[in-house]
Amino acid sequence: MATPKKSKLARRRPAPAGPEERVDAPSPAVVSGAPAPLRVVPPPIVPDPEVRERAARRRFTAEYKLQVLRQADQCAGVGELGALLRREGLYSSHLTTWRRQREQGALVALAPKQRGRPAAPVSPLARRIAELERDNGRLARRLHQAEAIIEAQKKLCEILGLSAPTPGEAGSTG
Repeated sequence: MATPKKSKLARRRPAPAGPEERVDAPSPAVVSGAPAPLRVVPPPIVPDPEVRERAARRRFTAEYKLQVLRQADQCAGVGELGALLRREGLYSSHLTTWRRQREQGALVALAPKQRGRPAAPVSPLARRIAELERDNGRLARRLHQAEAIIEAQKKLCEILGLSAPTPGEAGSTG
């Protein structure tokens, strides 16, 4: 009875992998007692984990939009319009928007619009204000430099034992 049980277990065991399946295993051949040569296995290729912060937005020219609209208007058969959209990489909403723009004013309406906040108009005083701010910054730097020089002169007078002139003495003659 024990013999049939063993034979059932023997049938269920998977067959050992053949030599073509074990690529990473060292070769069993040993030449004159020397160890088997090592195989160099290249490291697995790791995909770049960086994802672009934002995908580049597609911009279509007015000529391209009109060309696609003409081709879409010529599509009469079943599935032709879908094939056009797949070939060009577009969505049906593109066609809807472009048709509406075409009805509003052809090439002008189909031209791509500037995105973002509109530029502020330059006031005539803005240039003068910028010039005065530059002058103010320049004069503030010169004042800071002059104050540093005066402080250094005071310290030098103290070290040398000279008396520093007071503001009243500097301007008097006598």
